[in-house]
Amino acid sequence: MAPLAIYGYLGVNLFFLISGFVIAWSAEGRNWEQFAMARFVRLYPGFLLCMTITFIVILSVGEPLFSTSFAQYAANLSMFAPAFGQPFMDGVYWSIVLELVFYGWVTLALITGIFQKRKLELIFIWLAISALNEFFIGSRAIRLLLITEFGPFFAAGVLVHHIHAHGRSPVALLLLAASFLLSCSTISVTRDWMLNEYGLAVSQPHLVIANLAMHAMLIGGVLLRSHVGPSALTLALGGLTYPLYLLHQNIGYLAINAVAPLVGKWAAALGCVALMLFVSWAIWRYFERPVQRTLKTWLGRAVEVTLARFRRASTDAQPAE
Repeated sequence: MAPLAIYGYLGVNLFFLISGFVIAWSAEGRNWEQFAMARFVRLYPGFLLCMTITFIVILSVGEPLFSTSFAQYAANLSMFAPAFGQPFMDGVYWSIVLELVFYGWVTLALITGIFQKRKLELIFIWLAISALNEFFIGSRAIRLLLITEFGPFFAAGVLVHHIHAHGRSPVALLLLAASFLLSCSTISVTRDWMLNEYGLAVSQPHLVIANLAMHAMLIGGVLLRSHVGPSALTLALGGLTYPLYLLHQNIGYLAINAVAPLVGKWAAALGCVALMLFVSWAIWRYFERPVQRTLKTWLGRAVEVTLARFRRASTDAQPAE
């Protein structure tokens, strides 16, 4: 399966592309408090449970492949474990950090009103900085803080949503073309890493074709929205993707390694996939959904009370005329 499976890591690029669309959709018509609360409720409960499950599994049966500690667990509660000198509980968590950085910039853009009034100009500046850093500066700090390697994917998703919600315009279409062309270049950063680590990687022409396919998948999904209505199945398939992402890697390695000597590699791999899908669905259905509903209500009230107190305090602090 290697000739096909080698493209699997590009799922992260597709994830960021879709995320740009979804986050722009989530931010549309909301203030920054509503957006930030919605993102917290969407991400943290599932992360907390899945990270805890991964910790328990590694602590119990991880040796010698993996090891962990309570210090690592405590650092991972923040979702920014390397900032506290600890590795991620699961290797895939690096991408959620970039996602959170993106959320932070969108929140700031909502606070300042730039997202509502100057979205296209903001994307132009972001793409320009991304090109400057990736082609000339090469700063790792800028790459992390401004997500310059994956910025063109996020930006393309935001632009597809903008065109979907507000109609086509020459500026939006030109920016979408620019983000696609820039992503065809930045997508090779991981290719260079793979060559150094494994001596094997997808060729640049094939990466461009794969990138075109990913953009076509997003645009096709938007265009076909009227033909594929929401159903229990599509909602479940979408819902289980987040816990599946959080759980699959380290636990999957351990499960396959433990079972393969008993039933063979194919049965172990397919069984692991089936198990992960079922557990992820169960977490979404019986944990994430009810917890999210409760948190939305509780946090909504807490935010309203806090803002009301802040407004009263600001009014009381004003000098009398």
